[in-house]
Amino acid sequence: MTRMVAAVAAAAVLGLGGGVAAASAADAPASPQVQPSPGELWKRTELFFGTGKPDGTEVTDKEFAAFSDREITPAFPDGFTRLDGSGQWRGGSGVIVREHTHVVVLLYPFADRDAEREIEGLRADYEKQFQQESVLRSDSVEKVSF
Repeated sequence: MTRMVAAVAAAAVLGLGGGVAAASAADAPASPQVQPSPGELWKRTELFFGTGKPDGTEVTDKEFAAFSDREITPAFPDGFTRLDGSGQWRGGSGVIVREHTHVVVLLYPFADRDAEREIEGLRADYEKQFQQESVLRSDSVEKVSF
């Protein structure tokens, strides 16, 4: 019904009222029923672990796997996802750095009171262990269903 009123109003504004036949409700397309998706709201944090070191070497896959086993798994034993990619960012010195990057995706319930402490601990430990300027963190809210 709203579409029909809007169409008639637009025709009147444009001066087309004389030649425009009003559409009936039967001519309007049926609006689909929007079904809510299953699940509940959880927090999502993505951590971007760059691998370039100040001395020009890189954190190896073996070193990152050991860090993951020692630090990430105990902090988030219910699971996480690791994605590998190529990243680029401008460091504090103003130089553009291109490096291999490990992205760790964490999903956890709002009630998880330890997650914040664990995430900040992961960031600090990685920065210290591998001489990193920072570990990028991105947070959002997601609807999750298992």
